[in-house]
Amino acid sequence: MVRIVLGAAMLEAGKGGIVRVARMTARALAAHDHAVTAVSYLDKEPPEIDGVRVVTAGGSKPVFALKCHVAALRAQAMVFDSVGIALARPRIPGLRRRHAVWMHGIEAWEKLRPGREAIYQAADVVLVNSAYTLERFERLHGPLPNARVCWLATEDDAPPAPSARAPGRPPTAMILGRIDRSEQYKGHYELIAAWPRIVAAVPGARLLIAGGGDDFDNVRAAAEASPVAGHIDLRGFVPESAMPALWAETDVFTMPCRGGGFGLVYVEAMRQSLPVIASVHDAAPEVNIEGETGFNIALDDQEAMVDRFVRLLGNPDQARTMGAAGYARWQKHFRLSAFGERMMAILDTAGLTA
Repeated sequence: MVRIVLGAAMLEAGKGGIVRVARMTARALAAHDHAVTAVSYLDKEPPEIDGVRVVTAGGSKPVFALKCHVAALRAQAMVFDSVGIALARPRIPGLRRRHAVWMHGIEAWEKLRPGREAIYQAADVVLVNSAYTLERFERLHGPLPNARVCWLATEDDAPPAPSARAPGRPPTAMILGRIDRSEQYKGHYELIAAWPRIVAAVPGARLLIAGGGDDFDNVRAAAEASPVAGHIDLRGFVPESAMPALWAETDVFTMPCRGGGFGLVYVEAMRQSLPVIASVHDAAPEVNIEGETGFNIALDDQEAMVDRFVRLLGNPDQARTMGAAGYARWQKHFRLSAFGERMMAILDTAGLTA
């Protein structure tokens, strides 16, 4: 057993992708019989994570740094959920601990702030969510020999509870994710532009848009201006408790991004036995296998986009076959236990947990 400190921005469930990675990291470490103390920067109250002791800093940077240093006194290794959080790593002579840092995506490309490349270089190992993310980083910042790709996963090993899909409902594609001005690369506008042609080929086809953010009103305006506005359903923010019902309305999941570092929502869609339509522009092809678990399209090729949606929304048998292949891929690669085995092998090799 190794005593490990996990430094995280936040650990409360349902607060975004990086939080989910931090929670998975904590759970995987604890499942492999290590003593884990998690120090959270932003949480006010300690979230419940089985087998993990959580202490909070309540949003205070000095308190967070202090608690990381205090926890490190009794620890043998540290893991940080992001490069910014790794600023709190101890740098006192005699207190250095072997440590790992997660790299997620755009924060390591265009948004890498001065001095943070050195944080990656100083880590014993950098856990990178995809080969695409690592390639983008190295293209801009040069080689990172201590980096290792560690695909992500769902927070569950169990399949979802069975759900009855309502008979007679329209064939439905769903896009789910934050809708922010700073993230206008997820494909919302391209999907809305293509939807009239999809409806013409598959009468009744519905586009379900779920997620909130500061660009939601602009997306809604684009949907309302569409000649098939009645076939575009905007739900806004949907809480975790309501997601099972939303998945039950869906036949095809889509999020054709231009800059996703991994795409946790793709593997959740696979867990739901849904085919995925993603893009060729980011990490999606590592997760979503072209022609097997779904399709990966170029966003500037509207002909291909329309064709792929028509194939799946107009052919339920093909959608079910690809959804079943996605479920099998989730079982093999993207369950929480599979993630834990990947991550622990990397940490063991880097000397953090061996």
